[in-house]
Amino acid sequence: MSEKDAVKGKEAPEEKGFRNPGLRGANTSTLFRAFNPELFIRPNKPVMVFGLVSITLCVGYLGYMHAMKENDQQLYEAVDSEGEKYMRRKTSKWD
Repeated sequence: MSEKDAVKGKEAPEEKGFRNPGLRGANTSTLFRAFNPELFIRPNKPVMVFGLVSITLCVGYLGYMHAMKENDQQLYEAVDSEGEKYMRRKTSKWD
């Protein structure tokens, strides 16, 4: 009984049957760990922030380039066979 009272307030550091959560405690091959490192490495907040900012800037830049292309389309005033004037985008033989 005295042994139970001594351990009552404290948990034993190593209990039988205790496993690490996730795949860290599982038996896996080195090849599996090499191809799936994100399952075994702790999350790194500064790297996540850097990646999120980088992806956001790349998508923003692509949107900016698309908007500039839309605004840069060269228009000219064309006249149809009936004499009506209208704006038409310049095209090349390759379009």
